[in-house]
Amino acid sequence: MKEEISYRDAGVDIDAANDATARIRRLARETFTPGVMTDIGSFGGMFKANFAGMTDPVLVSSADGVGTKLRIAFLTGVHNTVGYDLVCHCVNDILVQGARPLFFLDYIASGRLVPETIERVIEGLARGCKEAGCALIGGETAEMPGFYADGEYDIAGFIVGAVDSPYIINGSQIARGDLLVGLPSVGLHTNGYSLARKLFFDVAGYTVDTQVDELGSTVGEVLLKPHRSYLAAIDGLLGSGVIKGLAHITGGGLVENLSRILPKSVAAEIKRGSWPVLPVFDLLAKIGNVSDAEMYRTFNMGIGMVIVVSPGALDRLQAYLDERGEKHYDIGRIIAGNQTVTIN
Repeated sequence: MKEEISYRDAGVDIDAANDATARIRRLARETFTPGVMTDIGSFGGMFKANFAGMTDPVLVSSADGVGTKLRIAFLTGVHNTVGYDLVCHCVNDILVQGARPLFFLDYIASGRLVPETIERVIEGLARGCKEAGCALIGGETAEMPGFYADGEYDIAGFIVGAVDSPYIINGSQIARGDLLVGLPSVGLHTNGYSLARKLFFDVAGYTVDTQVDELGSTVGEVLLKPHRSYLAAIDGLLGSGVIKGLAHITGGGLVENLSRILPKSVAAEIKRGSWPVLPVFDLLAKIGNVSDAEMYRTFNMGIGMVIVVSPGALDRLQAYLDERGEKHYDIGRIIAGNQTVTIN
């Protein structure tokens, strides 16, 4: 008689998946808003949006991951921050068009499902969603033996938000003479980790537990610093007409991301030294003798969001940020040109 072979023998544990789903359901329910119409576990997540007060609502969506920052989570065993990073990244990506988030979905894939690890990841997702007023209404948790090394996983996030059509921020009104105001980052956020890992681990020979005087922390701690969400910082300015453009500084740094919102008739000129570059970036450049050009097109260099504002609205913007204790820096201006960004 042939030996009976089960799905578990092939590397897929349905019981572990059910355990993970139960943990996810508990955490996700804490993020539910009045628009959520289905529980976790349904085939599709249903959401009834309240567009009261909007004359012409437009849905804005985005999808992203956290890249090789996951490798730092694997090395440190800290899994409750990368989910938070993912939500904040996605929130910022729709914020630049003036949208507030409605709901979020996630995708988590691993070679072997470990419910405790999945729970830690979802803890971060739920925390980010609660802070943003965004409901975590569903997703997918996939067990894929042979695709991922033991103890490793991948995550992706999908967000949907809304903005009233008259208040869409698209940069089309940006003009020569407008000013650039930078909001600070707290670290690498979720970009540039492949270069950072090469420099710290391969070139300098550090480990995640190495205490570095210039950083005032271990390498692992500084690399796990969260990706900041800027929704709370500027929420009250959405729809006010103060903001002419927003650029989320992600992969490609200031140079590549700011150019994405510029009309064809203008360029941006950024003044070097107008904000404090975080010590981690100075150290990375020193370790690898990395050129300024490479640093500014790889990392955020201490600025996570750039606001474009007219000179006449600058005082109002600054007063709003000061009132809320939000640090901000006048980092440059808009000049005539062809969508280029120059660091002077």
